[in-house]
Amino acid sequence: MTLQTMKRVISLLPSAAEIVALVAGDNLTVQLVGRSHEDDYPASVNNLPILTAPKTKFTTTADVDTQVSQFLAQGNSLYTLDTEKLKSLNPDIIVTQDLCHVCSVDLNMVQRIAKEMDPVPTIVALNPMSLDDVIKSIDDVGSALDMVNESNLVKSKLLSRVKYARDIAFQSHTAGKKRSRVAFLEWPSPIYLGGHWTPQMIRWSNGVQVVNDCKDGETAEMGAPPSFRVPPQDVIDSHPEILIICPCGLNLEATRKEYEETLLPSEWWPKLAENATKIALVDGNQMFNRPGPRLVDALEWLVGYINDIPEMIPGNFPWENLKS
Repeated sequence: MTLQTMKRVISLLPSAAEIVALVAGDNLTVQLVGRSHEDDYPASVNNLPILTAPKTKFTTTADVDTQVSQFLAQGNSLYTLDTEKLKSLNPDIIVTQDLCHVCSVDLNMVQRIAKEMDPVPTIVALNPMSLDDVIKSIDDVGSALDMVNESNLVKSKLLSRVKYARDIAFQSHTAGKKRSRVAFLEWPSPIYLGGHWTPQMIRWSNGVQVVNDCKDGETAEMGAPPSFRVPPQDVIDSHPEILIICPCGLNLEATRKEYEETLLPSEWWPKLAENATKIALVDGNQMFNRPGPRLVDALEWLVGYINDIPEMIPGNFPWENLKS
């Protein structure tokens, strides 16, 4: 019997650790040996060495936006990477991303460090723009781990859940429920509406995101542009019926705090909230912001929430209903 070589894996974005753990399961030939500061799921990764840190400090969403703008204007990265610790872990594979410079360490930085190592680790860079891309990225991870059969099984199960959720939303639509107009606040001050995979998921749930819709509209087989700053009046003028407050990187407690201290006192929020039929707070950090497998949970939540089908909402989904 041929013994398989242990593959040492580092995750430099939260969804990567989640995908690796889901594909590898209890397989002893794969070992996660390091993680980003945001990697916290599954719980088993929390004892791993942390290799990244943010240069920004969270105070309020408005202040973080100012900090980020200043760093980017100066051409500086938003994150530090512990190069020596990374090298000492002797990874065979580094999973990172080339999607969002605000979300995690820069791919070019990772590539430069990898080239200094001997042997040079394999870099798997994920760049999903839609939910389809997120699920397809499981193939890239599975291939790098030499676990194609396992990744195919994971992907098949996720695709089955996506199909079921979409079928339920379609049945609701054909039964006469029109698409709900949704404003998905990915950042509340200033306003950024959800981009990439979020508008597609809203379309698949019998909704349509205002202002920032899918590139291909009704067919929704593509994602949308990245989120961008939107003036409050533009959101008000788009007449959203559903408001989902889901700030990037914030848990439910921090989201509630931003709602109370940033949105409620603002001049524009009361008008927007008054005209909405539904308002919800969601833990964006865990459920919507990461391009990983739990986006399928988020899709199921959207289908249940938008179409008033509570049995579609996964148990323990982290959200709070403010208006219905």
